[in-house]
Amino acid sequence: MSPTGSTHISPAPPTHEDFPAGFRGAVLRPGDDGYEQARVVFNGRTADSEPALIARCVDEDDVAIALRHASARGLPVAVRGGGHGTDGHAMPGGALVLDLSGMREITVDPDTRTVRAQAGVLLGELDAAAQEHGLVVPSGTVTSTGVAGLTLGGGIGHLMRRFGATVDNLLACEMITVDGRKVRADEKENPDLFWALRGGGGNFGVVTAFEYRAHPLGPDVVSGQIVFPGDQAAAVLAQLPAFMADAPRELGLATALTFAPPLPELPEEAHGTLVLILIPVHTGDFADAERTVAELAALGTPAVNTVQRTTWLKTNSMLDATAPYGWRTNARGGYLASLTEPVIDTLLQRTAASPHLPGTITAVNVWSLGGAISEDVDEDATAFSRAGASWLWEAVSVWTEPEHDGPYDAWADGTTAAMRPHTLPNAYTNLTQDQGDAWRRGVYGSEAKYRRLTEIKAVWDPRNLLRHNKNIAPAPGK
Repeated sequence: MSPTGSTHISPAPPTHEDFPAGFRGAVLRPGDDGYEQARVVFNGRTADSEPALIARCVDEDDVAIALRHASARGLPVAVRGGGHGTDGHAMPGGALVLDLSGMREITVDPDTRTVRAQAGVLLGELDAAAQEHGLVVPSGTVTSTGVAGLTLGGGIGHLMRRFGATVDNLLACEMITVDGRKVRADEKENPDLFWALRGGGGNFGVVTAFEYRAHPLGPDVVSGQIVFPGDQAAAVLAQLPAFMADAPRELGLATALTFAPPLPELPEEAHGTLVLILIPVHTGDFADAERTVAELAALGTPAVNTVQRTTWLKTNSMLDATAPYGWRTNARGGYLASLTEPVIDTLLQRTAASPHLPGTITAVNVWSLGGAISEDVDEDATAFSRAGASWLWEAVSVWTEPEHDGPYDAWADGTTAAMRPHTLPNAYTNLTQDQGDAWRRGVYGSEAKYRRLTEIKAVWDPRNLLRHNKNIAPAPGK
């Protein structure tokens, strides 16, 4: 009841009936043809609530029109690129969503080794276009991921030890401001903004295109999976720090503690049991790759070893099956200074504690950093932080049934709590859901970096209209 005794009624979200007629793309509201299909994103839990309006932008002019509309009315805006963020910020209930998924143009210049990609481009498309010219842009590991969110959060993958993070290879951004202006950000033009966009997420404006430095690679590399039974997992993991300390930069390594899928190479009795999977990707000399992979397999007695010479395109899609688009999901993760025995024990205990319900996928992944991502870029050169991090852990589950939300959320929360004593305060924000204000203040590596981000936010988005994200609040009084 209000002080006068009347019942307080929350205002209904705007219906956007006055959305600009000059917008050229499709404008979708609940009940419209195409609305249900348009609101499907990676995390299927967004199906539980409906955006008020989805504006499907055809070009940067549409983005500018929609932002001017929102800015004039003080309306917060959500942005959908590939829609792959595990938080589901791309399709919040009641929101005005700018859908950039139709903006898919890619331009490759093989002479300058640069690639320009619009914000709706997916990683599989970026890889395919660059590989036509024997090039690659370092990015992520699932082809349905969008370049926009991946890049703005930092960008890690199989090539980070050799070529660095995605933001370390970002040359420029084309952005629409919240009041509808078109700007460019690079090392010379709007350099503060460019610094913030390299790791600060979608807090500062709507980036419509990215320009990247590409590297010669492929078409062939060496990759695959080495599967060890669960009873060997602790011993193999314990040997990895020394192994990776001497490993060439051409070797990328991910590991997964999970429950064995029904691989034809595994005996049926092993299906569903705990296993450790090493996922090496070697992009150097093939003789060196064969030798390095043999040494890696010799850390234990593998049940399966599928590592072989294959294409980069097949390599960078081999994890797609672990991330089915549209399923319900959660993810937690963080950086590790070292892969110690207590860390390994905790990771094993938390994997074993997973609900592991039928028809679901759970994995606790550990990525090896080092090389270019750790050594070649100064910590303060970008908003993206990697200081002190030698490894990255990620606990992720995907499922289809809403009744499984509770058990998997409880497991994720328990895993976060168990790993907290071992986890650094800075983080790669793309591989974990938002863990609150105190966490967000620490993920950029220092109070000075976070303060600089809030000041840049105050310049470009002072009313915080771009708040459907891992939000950086504008500095007060700026």
